[in-house]
Amino acid sequence: METEGFYMAEKRWRTWETVGLLVVLAAGNLLHFVYDWTGQSPIAAPLAAVNESTWEHMKLLFFPMLALVLFLFFKLPEQSPIPVALSIGTLVGLALIPILFYTYTGVLGFSVMAIDIAIFYISVLGAFLIGWFLNDNRELANRRGLLLTCLVILAILFFIFSYYPPEIGLFQEP
Repeated sequence: METEGFYMAEKRWRTWETVGLLVVLAAGNLLHFVYDWTGQSPIAAPLAAVNESTWEHMKLLFFPMLALVLFLFFKLPEQSPIPVALSIGTLVGLALIPILFYTYTGVLGFSVMAIDIAIFYISVLGAFLIGWFLNDNRELANRRGLLLTCLVILAILFFIFSYYPPEIGLFQEP
């Protein structure tokens, strides 16, 4: 009987995970265009890509993942490792975007839009895979505060750098 309860909980999580993956992919794609759709509104700038820089494309993964993670932090019990696992996945997904982009453009010497789009999808899938691999680690639940703090700091940096980007390559359009 206990195994049946575990199976149902596991199945329910897989459903949330699949829906979350699809929502993050769809929201990230939409966020690519929101800034222009709003007439380059300063209100949309912190959440949406304001240019074609790598940093701005990292927002496309970050904010939908942040929304999902925050939803799960409040929806699931405090001892659940799932939001923490997805928080770690978010950080990995964010790291994958510049790693993959600068690696392939360094090799080719130019960028290809289809590859850039694929990098976003690969990074989101990577974020969810990390979350999936770590979601059984009960000790992660003890790291909720630390990871939530990291995500909040990143959100603040995304907001600040939308208006005041540093003069380094990550923030410049390729």
